[in-house]
Amino acid sequence: MDLGLFMQPLHNPERSITDMLEEDRQAAILADKLGYAEVWVGEHYSSSIEPIVNPLQFFATLIHQTEKIKFATGVLALPQHHPANVAGDVAQFDHLSKGRFIMGIGPGGLASDFELFDIMDKNRAEMLVDSIDLIHKIWSSDAPYNIKGKYWHIKIEDTVIPKLGFGPMAKPYQKPFPEVAISAMTPNSGSARQAGLHGWGFASANFIQECWVKSHWEQYAIGAEKAGRRPDRNKWRVARSVFVAESDAAAQEYLAREGNSHAWYYDFVLDDMRTYNILPVLKHDPSVTDDEVTLKYCMDTMIISGSPKTVLDRLVALVDYLGGPFGTLLQTFKEWDDPAIQQGSMRLLAQEVMPKLNAYCSTKVAAE
Repeated sequence: MDLGLFMQPLHNPERSITDMLEEDRQAAILADKLGYAEVWVGEHYSSSIEPIVNPLQFFATLIHQTEKIKFATGVLALPQHHPANVAGDVAQFDHLSKGRFIMGIGPGGLASDFELFDIMDKNRAEMLVDSIDLIHKIWSSDAPYNIKGKYWHIKIEDTVIPKLGFGPMAKPYQKPFPEVAISAMTPNSGSARQAGLHGWGFASANFIQECWVKSHWEQYAIGAEKAGRRPDRNKWRVARSVFVAESDAAAQEYLAREGNSHAWYYDFVLDDMRTYNILPVLKHDPSVTDDEVTLKYCMDTMIISGSPKTVLDRLVALVDYLGGPFGTLLQTFKEWDDPAIQQGSMRLLAQEVMPKLNAYCSTKVAAE
């Protein structure tokens, strides 16, 4: 299994955007140095808490400060953009990064962005499929273009001038195009099923209970089998809040601090889920009442924390619960309220925990 870093990223809006972005850059650079395989960054146009507007632009500042890590958009909200813009931007970034790119896509998840782009009442799931289909058709063809979708029409016919180079659109560095992966959050996610149907990768969100993560694989397998594909667990990325300290006591001491970054994060998530009436994703059992879904409950049930040994044991249990190894474990970024502690957690996970977890996974695969 690979290790990756998933960054929405969430930040205290009282900080300057300059400081937020620099911290995010340093987290990605450290991840590369520690051997993380991927870093995921979200797209939010109208949020003071999730400040990265354009993940491709953000990633471009990191290409020459990193060596191997792949850059994954987490996600490009395709209904918010014209497919031609996305096709051109992604193709250019893929060349700049020499193929170190994963095309994470989704229907969007921020209501204020939906209002901003006037897609609040649109069928965003349908728009997503239409968009990626048009993008792939652009990359698979040459000028002149006349590609009709349900929501967009790609046309360059009357102004194609070969001798001046007018008309052709750029194709990506990766052939035929970069890997596509979609995000999955809701129980029995239709997005996960869609990933299986289309042969995409998919990433299960970290701010949901493990039972709903497990349901994502079940839906992905349904989609894959419907399309005549064999379900591939290497395409599955599982995001979790993982905090590693030198000892269990040190982990407990940090998580008990008033306003620590993990508590701040889940306080935001809890408020967000309540606002949009989707608390069930935070419940490990449907019988849990809304009043029982407290900050303490979320932290106790959704943060994998402790010493390297304790975290290893918890991750082994997660692998077993999810039916075996999967492609990538995505550690979720939390704001660096205490940089030494947060950076130390990344180092311990990469250097002390993952080698042993992968040794365990190898025994699981060998026994099959």
